[in-house]
Amino acid sequence: MWTWFADLQPAERRTFWACFGGWALDAMDVQFYSFVIPTLIASWSISRGQAGLLATTTLLLSALGGWVAGLIADRIGRVRTLQVAILWYAIFTFLSGLTQNYHQLLVVRGLMGLGFGGEWAAGAVLMGEVIRAEHRGKAVGSVQSGWAIGWGAATLLYTLFFSVLPADLAWRALFIAGLLPGIVVFFIRRYIPEPDVFTATQKRIAAGAKRPPLTEIFTSGLLGTTVLASLAATGAQGGYYAITNWLPTYLKTVRHLSVLDTGGYLAVVIIGSFTGYLAGAYLTDRLGRRRCFFLFAICCALTVIVYTALPITDREMLYLGFPLGFFVSGIFSGMGAYFTELFPTRVRGSGQGFAYNFGRGVGALFPSLVGYLSQTMTLGAAIGTFAVIAYAILFIAVMLLPETKGKTLTAYG
Repeated sequence: MWTWFADLQPAERRTFWACFGGWALDAMDVQFYSFVIPTLIASWSISRGQAGLLATTTLLLSALGGWVAGLIADRIGRVRTLQVAILWYAIFTFLSGLTQNYHQLLVVRGLMGLGFGGEWAAGAVLMGEVIRAEHRGKAVGSVQSGWAIGWGAATLLYTLFFSVLPADLAWRALFIAGLLPGIVVFFIRRYIPEPDVFTATQKRIAAGAKRPPLTEIFTSGLLGTTVLASLAATGAQGGYYAITNWLPTYLKTVRHLSVLDTGGYLAVVIIGSFTGYLAGAYLTDRLGRRRCFFLFAICCALTVIVYTALPITDREMLYLGFPLGFFVSGIFSGMGAYFTELFPTRVRGSGQGFAYNFGRGVGALFPSLVGYLSQTMTLGAAIGTFAVIAYAILFIAVMLLPETKGKTLTAYG
């Protein structure tokens, strides 16, 4: 299964590890917030709806950040844009730990979202263009597994800080630790070159080829692809954020688990998540992009229904954490490669950045909707309702998109 990695060229491997590290630390910074929701609700006397709005604001601005980063990446380069995005989200995660009230945190988390969205937009395009067609799905999908590593790191730090520090200091320590991703920038700056296909495209533009307008992805030739890719991303992200933003709160306030027990249950979900990313990466090249999405969307919906809606015991919930993490995360493995193949090189950053992050922006509404809906129904039912709707949207969108497995990328077109 991993023989493909040995076949990668040195430049492909360095790019892989740089993007893997950036994505893992991105995940760590983002997931910190899900762990501090109960503490903020208690310390600042905010409602679940307000807590959900904090998460939604971050994700909405990440949608804007992703599109802007994609536009910039099409002009100044994938690597430079990636460096700026990583530094941006690291600094604003750090500043989150210094905020003194709800409104300050709302502003800082929103600004952090700009870099969060930009990191995926630049990193996914970079990976998709550097890795050869026969390994693109596996490599780009495997980079997505870095999210589980970052989530695991956030869980370990949460368990450590909240076990040894008072809660009102522990949440601040978590955010302050978010400055760590800045270290990756030094590696990227020294070892990662721009992709050849991007460099060739820039040379053609310099030689007289038309530079595409900022709105080309909304013209008749690409509009359908842009809309459907955006809907697919909406489904995947909406389902994921509806579940993961509220899962720690669900375990602690509905299932009444302790900090250590919550960390243990989440560990099973995260192990499943990491395994799902790797399996999804392999299957997206093996089965094709569309079949892999269909399989994971159906399994996501079924698993979350069982996890949140059926009267299962704590032990059964522990076991179900693995398939929950496996399918909810594994569905993302094929997305980077698929979106890279759907858009031409001249607007790949713009198209891929917009579609994925539009989905993130609309999906960002789901945590807030779950929070507000949980005031009229159980939190588990609210999570399950929005997650199932999200995966149905993804399924329908992918039905209308073409298969792109094995596509060779060309300069400009």
